[in-house]
Amino acid sequence: MRVAIYCRLSDEDKGKQFRTNDSESIQNQKSLLLQYAMDRGWDIYGIYSDDDYRGSDRNRPQWNILLKDAEQRKFDIVLCKTQARFTREMEMVERYIHLLFPMWGVRFIGTADHADTENKGNKKQRQIMGLTNEWYLEDMSESIKAALTTRRIQGFHIGSFPLYGYMKDPKNKGKLIIDPEAAEIVREVFRLFVEGCGKTFIARHLNERGIPNPTEYKRLKGITYKASSHNTGILWKYYAIQAMLLNEIYIGHMIQGKYGSISYKTGTNKPRPKDEWIRVENTHEPIIDHELWERTQELLKLRSKPFGTGKTGLFSRKARCARCGYTMRSCKSRGKHYLKCSTKHAAKDACIGSFISLVDLEVAVLTELQQLLDENLNNDEVESHIRLTDNFAEHIGGLQSEKTNCAKKIAEYGQAIKQAYLDKVNSIITDTEFVEFSQEFSVEKKRLEVRVKDIDDKIVVLEYKRDKMKNKKQIISEYANVKHLDRIIVETLIDHVLVGKRNSETKQIPIEIYWNL
Repeated sequence: MRVAIYCRLSDEDKGKQFRTNDSESIQNQKSLLLQYAMDRGWDIYGIYSDDDYRGSDRNRPQWNILLKDAEQRKFDIVLCKTQARFTREMEMVERYIHLLFPMWGVRFIGTADHADTENKGNKKQRQIMGLTNEWYLEDMSESIKAALTTRRIQGFHIGSFPLYGYMKDPKNKGKLIIDPEAAEIVREVFRLFVEGCGKTFIARHLNERGIPNPTEYKRLKGITYKASSHNTGILWKYYAIQAMLLNEIYIGHMIQGKYGSISYKTGTNKPRPKDEWIRVENTHEPIIDHELWERTQELLKLRSKPFGTGKTGLFSRKARCARCGYTMRSCKSRGKHYLKCSTKHAAKDACIGSFISLVDLEVAVLTELQQLLDENLNNDEVESHIRLTDNFAEHIGGLQSEKTNCAKKIAEYGQAIKQAYLDKVNSIITDTEFVEFSQEFSVEKKRLEVRVKDIDDKIVVLEYKRDKMKNKKQIISEYANVKHLDRIIVETLIDHVLVGKRNSETKQIPIEIYWNL
């Protein structure tokens, strides 16, 4: 028998000397499982080890490799210390341990909790363990959230990385101390701004001097930090300067809780309303004094422009440079308004320098919009869309009826399996007959469950297409004869616009419009 050993540890071992080393607990798991396999004369196919990963993390690298190898039937047994080391999610227990592993001919064993898929009698025990682990994850998530909120309210810094200009106090957990090297750059940024320098000028000034931006600074200091994959990710930009000038942490106030997790099952966060942020004053030494801070905030208010006002805000956050992907900024020259690539001015040769007048971009958008309406949404097609929408409704209704029938049959097959088991217990049928009946019922039940999933997917697609048709019909009536754009029209119709650099021969500016149609 070929056996694959899987080990996992959640918390980083404090005794690690190098990040490339496995923690001591991982080594203990390996030793235990290797001895278990050797005692039974099994061949070791390989050892898969994930250190510092949660049991609910589906992005564990070695775990995912193990699943691919299992699907390719490279081994016969997956050996773990416990089922929870493999996964703490009930959904993953059912998907892999109870469904796919048996289909692939792979046996799962948890040595410490006696989980073993070859032992049919302990399936309920494995499912109960799965539910217990699921509840554990949820309870642990709520406990951690409560503990972190308490720490934030007390003014402690909660996070893996301190803000640029600070570092963690090695003698006082949760406290920040000034990083002299980075703090001097922060002070320079504030000084330059109050002296009248613009944010783009400040970014360019730092780039020309070779000052690494916050992300690159962390990397150079040996801090494990996911840097931008963008080709200009090491440069200072307008937005980094803007964020720095608005951050109260630089005057000694701790601002946290700006983002919150969507679910304990995912690492995805979403922004929280400003009134839910946790703000605690005077928690650490300020880098910027209050006089300089107040002057900075006054200047920011004077220079700020309301979002979406007039023609200058028409394509705000919609127009992007075709080369680097960054949002283009508005500017004014000789009384005319233009959009330009902000990265171009952050450093020499940073980008191609996309540039277009607002008038030309508006004309291009209106022209393409009219072409779309004329070519694809004529009156005959509107009528066909209406009929198609009705067909969608009929098709969706038919699928929903089929889904209801499948659900009834699934319940019937489940009941039939239970009845066959009772008949076997009461000696009405033999063990062989029970196995034949249950396998037949199980296969059909599984087929229907797959069909229900397929129906759900088809309904989602049809509903999306139906809504798109309705949206197109509404656009016909509202925007068929539009002559000028406003912010509402742009926001409704356009996802984003890519603007390239003017062709020196044809004098044409390449424009690519991504519609919401």
